[in-house]
Amino acid sequence: MGILSRILFKLIHISLWQAAWLAIILILLSSFLMKRIESETFPRFIDALWWTMTTLVTVGYGDMYPKSDFGKIFTMALIYTFGIGAMGILVGKIFEGFNVYKRLKEAGRLLYKGKKHYLLIGSSKDKMESIVEEIFNNGENCEIVIVGRGDRSPIQHDKVHFISGNPAEEEVLMKANILEAKSVAIFSDEGNSHPEYADGKTLLIASRVEQLSKKHQKSIHTIVEIKKEKHMALFEHANVDEFILSNDSLSRLVAQAAIHHGSSKLFEQLLSMKDGENLYEIRKKEHWLTFKDAAQELFEQGAILISDGVRLDIARRHKEEISDDAKMYVICDEDTYKRIN
Repeated sequence: MGILSRILFKLIHISLWQAAWLAIILILLSSFLMKRIESETFPRFIDALWWTMTTLVTVGYGDMYPKSDFGKIFTMALIYTFGIGAMGILVGKIFEGFNVYKRLKEAGRLLYKGKKHYLLIGSSKDKMESIVEEIFNNGENCEIVIVGRGDRSPIQHDKVHFISGNPAEEEVLMKANILEAKSVAIFSDEGNSHPEYADGKTLLIASRVEQLSKKHQKSIHTIVEIKKEKHMALFEHANVDEFILSNDSLSRLVAQAAIHHGSSKLFEQLLSMKDGENLYEIRKKEHWLTFKDAAQELFEQGAILISDGVRLDIARRHKEEISDDAKMYVICDEDTYKRIN
């Protein structure tokens, strides 16, 4: 019993690859022996292999079966010793591998190797859920990678991956495959009540992103949330592409709603991608020479041109020529946006 116990212990604790090789050897050896034992019943090796697979994995199809006494004894030994044991270990190892992968993914300990993903850094669980929902509501067939200090993914979704660690460290950002990300959004630390400290932490992460961009000569589009507008100048050396003012923007929205009753509903619709009129980016068409040309044609199609991606004074610059690389923004519904494109 001591020897048998040690053998069983070693079999149970073998790796998945070892279990797979054990199963392959067992299948090939059993097929070869059965062909030699009953060559008339199994004239070809593929026939013996078919019988072995259906016998080990299922209960057999009954189309081919051993007819000699020795073949029947070998079949019983194969099923009740090697079959149940070896295949059971292999199946168990496969499920164990899936469970280990799931635990490591939820704990944020796996490398992410995808491309064209959205990388989100920081923020609370509630805000992160809203952001993820908006991205998916936009119809984006993409994946999202969240980087944070927690030990568990804040969002459970097949297309959401989590990387645990300090986002200001190069190793952590490289695990999130930041160089292949479509964009990187860095959110302000909501747990820090001091705007100076919160923006300082955000600046540290943005600087690390810029350092990686220069080191690998890879352009990384970065969006940063800051709490104080006067801190914006401090981010100049980090080459941040876009800024979102958290507290200041909220205060301004509240003030606008207080002055212009109902205006908050307009902002809410523009900030949501669920339905109705929304903000979309379009590219310049060849026959558009000036903003007036573009605005008139877009208006006839049911869209309103509001910006060239930098300024909102399109109406006052209607005679100005449109640059070829201009990113123009319009307000329209989804069907109109598809017709324009």
